[in-house]
Amino acid sequence: MTHRTTITLDDESFAFLNNIAGDNRSAYINELLKQERKNYLKQALLKANQEEAQDTDYQKELKEWDSILSDGLHND
Repeated sequence: MTHRTTITLDDESFAFLNNIAGDNRSAYINELLKQERKNYLKQALLKANQEEAQDTDYQKELKEWDSILSDGLHND
């Protein structure tokens, strides 16, 4: 599915877009947005991992779960 939108660019940005994207400005903008979304998600994941690492209660519980991870498993 695609959507149409209207955006306003200053002269310098519009000229750059025309020079770099050529006839397919939409594809170029879509690619930029995909890259930015990927960067945003990487940063969000990094932040969540850092918060998790600093949560001492969570780390304690994680260690408890790790210690019982193999309970009930038999070495065949």
